Amino acid sequence: MIPLGYGKFVRADRVFAVVPIEGDERREGRRTYVHVDGLSEPLVASRSERAILADVEAALTEAAGIPRRRSGSGRGETLF
Repeated sequence: MIPLGYGKFVRADRVFAVVPIEGDERREGRRTYVHVDGLSEPLVASRSERAILADVEAALTEAAGIPRRRSGSGRGETLF
């Protein structure tokens, strides 16, 4: 389960898109639209798209039984 903020959680394997909220729509903690399989409208998250994607990656990696990558390897690798 991935926390979106505002007390909302979704299954990592159901998230298919995250879109940052920009401009006038970004107010009162609204940061990201999260599109979830099975829902017609995106959920509004108070977390950034990068934070959500990092949690999705970690959850899917753990579910697949793949060892987690080390952060700060010094190779300039990015997660996204």
